[in-house]
Amino acid sequence: MPKKPGGVGLEVLELQRDGPPLNLQIYRSLRGAILARRLAPGVRLPSTRSLAADLAVSRNTVEEAFSRLRAEGFIERRTGDGTYVAIIDRVLQPEPSARAASPSATRRLAARAGVFNPSSFSADPSVPRAFSGGSAAVEAFPLDIWRGLVSRGMRRLGRRSLGYGDPAGYGPLREAIASYVATSRGVMCAQDQVIVLTSSQQALDVAIRVLTDPGDAVWLEEPGYPGARAAFTLNGARIVPVPVDGDGLQVSEGVRAAPDARLAYVTPSHQYPLGVTMSLERRLELLDWARGAGAWIIEDDYDGEFRFDGRSPAAIQGIDQDARVVYTGTFSKVLFPSIRLAYAVVPADLVAPFTIARGLLDGHTALLHQVALAEFFAEGHFGVHVRRLRGLYRERRDVLVDEVNRTLAGRMHLGPADGGMHVVGYLADTADDVLATARAAEQGVDVHPLARYYIGPPAARGLVLGYGALAPDAIRAGVQALARCL
Repeated sequence: MPKKPGGVGLEVLELQRDGPPLNLQIYRSLRGAILARRLAPGVRLPSTRSLAADLAVSRNTVEEAFSRLRAEGFIERRTGDGTYVAIIDRVLQPEPSARAASPSATRRLAARAGVFNPSSFSADPSVPRAFSGGSAAVEAFPLDIWRGLVSRGMRRLGRRSLGYGDPAGYGPLREAIASYVATSRGVMCAQDQVIVLTSSQQALDVAIRVLTDPGDAVWLEEPGYPGARAAFTLNGARIVPVPVDGDGLQVSEGVRAAPDARLAYVTPSHQYPLGVTMSLERRLELLDWARGAGAWIIEDDYDGEFRFDGRSPAAIQGIDQDARVVYTGTFSKVLFPSIRLAYAVVPADLVAPFTIARGLLDGHTALLHQVALAEFFAEGHFGVHVRRLRGLYRERRDVLVDEVNRTLAGRMHLGPADGGMHVVGYLADTADDVLATARAAEQGVDVHPLARYYIGPPAARGLVLGYGALAPDAIRAGVQALARCL
């Protein structure tokens, strides 16, 4: 049972025996009472002996709390006279929890902080549900192999793993990435052009800081990745939405709207969220514009490993003759999200500014996982894992397509589904995808409305369905739940 002491003003103390350490509870209660003026300046407090007896705790417990309060200036201990609430010159304010309930009218955020709202960000759940977007099939990851590689790396590095690392990344991993993207994605680069980062979002943020100034116009796909929109907004860019059709970004529309744009951000291998692949003609057109305008291209190849039908076209970077492309990739989708490893391949003359910018922002990427991943590549585990995932995701894609076609015919039709970990389910023209999302949530289904990915009025209505982390039975159950709310 909670114990309350007697004494003037000390009804503020209430201890929970199964809560935090008792000395911490006493400290927090007294500090809160002093800050809120429930214990006024100059009030005499009980002795540690009597308070310990009232609370049924040891005297040392009370002494620890009093010592901390005295060190922080909340109380005064007068030899031979007792302990008193300190008389603090400044006006005491309520505790933070109380202040938060009624914020002052003068409290304000920066104008660009308007991007920090629920519609611009939604974290993937720790336990994926149908149809959480972006979640990987972590159950397929060879955890025992990884555990051994991490342990081996720790033994080999010893205390070196505890220090600072190279801002550009661990050399053997950079070499492995350079070899991998050259053979699998047609990227042309040397090891020194690879910079290891913590996420593709960080790669995007560093690129924006290095390549653009506040107020510069940048092209973004419409609809497109909300994370890119947020990154550009936070860095003061002037966003120019450029529509996407079946061949990808409509370069001619970008030229019409902002021919002098400083940068274009694209997801050409598997456009996010529509899933279309940028045609070779559009790729060449985009490169031609960048060359003529002196602009840059950020090519985000977030899930290029997963192509089920036919071969994925080579990266734009591989056909760039003017070194205008920054190519980015991530290991969150192909390995597991908490690895926090990604990379950027940058033109040779940008290596130094990118590395310096990265070092200024957060120093370096944690070394131990880099060492383990380099060995994961060297021993052939990475290639085996990618092939396994490709088969797994193809199977799950097939289940989703079959179930939607069987259960939701006439109410939903699917967009391109020849790769990746998600697909758009288009709704009838009169349907409201935002309302459908809310109804789906009531059925325990996580979807995002296609409207969320547009800057302007949405040109189509649909739901983004992620399936990578879902077993076939979960996919079928999710489609059945959608059928109940559409």
